[in-house]
Amino acid sequence: MSLEVFFKYLFVMAFVTYLLRALPFILLKRQIENVFWKSFLAYIPYTVLAAMTIPGIFKATEFLPASVAALCLATLFSLKGHGLVLVALVACLAVMAVNGLHLWI
Repeated sequence: MSLEVFFKYLFVMAFVTYLLRALPFILLKRQIENVFWKSFLAYIPYTVLAAMTIPGIFKATEFLPASVAALCLATLFSLKGHGLVLVALVACLAVMAVNGLHLWI
């Protein structure tokens, strides 16, 4: 790829990224009052976080049952209100335990 084509692609990507960030500020001058849209937009960060995290959990280890155990325990501990450090620690220990059990058997 030539340098000229690279900078064209870079400019288009930068423009699209800026447009996606600036467009809501341009279009939404006043506060959203509709209850449906407020509730819908409130869940967007959680949805994006889950969409980025869950595939990473399954790609982190080659042994699928270890990933499933980690996801289940992390979900259970987070729903019980435990902090992020404890949830991550429990998930890591679950992966280590299931992998260790798999190798031992």
